[in-house]
Amino acid sequence: MIKIIYGPKGTGKTKQLIDKANADVIDAKGLSVFITDNKRCMYDLHRNVRFIDVKDYQIVGEDALCGFIKGVAACNSDHEYIYVDGVSRITGKPIAELGGIFYMLDKVASENSITITITCSCEESELPDFVKKYV
Repeated sequence: MIKIIYGPKGTGKTKQLIDKANADVIDAKGLSVFITDNKRCMYDLHRNVRFIDVKDYQIVGEDALCGFIKGVAACNSDHEYIYVDGVSRITGKPIAELGGIFYMLDKVASENSITITITCSCEESELPDFVKKYV
């Protein structure tokens, strides 16, 4: 399952994602991973949420992020939650051009029973149809 947190820049999407990760990890039976491209929120997350800064792994672009998330899911079958903060920022593409990554994430989520929550910096009216179905 994919869930979307959206809104214009500066509206608290990252804070909502951190709060969600911290709340989910309390009752989680599996592993939780928080993926972003900076270290600003590293100490705001519960110690049981694995924090990953993609810059530490030179992840740039849609294909690299897709492969990285597939690798995270494949490395351990116990993943229950994956949080991706700023998918457009990490890939360097506007949300309208990310249909492929959402298709892949939907497939990974359904095949592995993982809930993937993603932040998108845009208004609801700017969300493409392939994202709106996850809102």
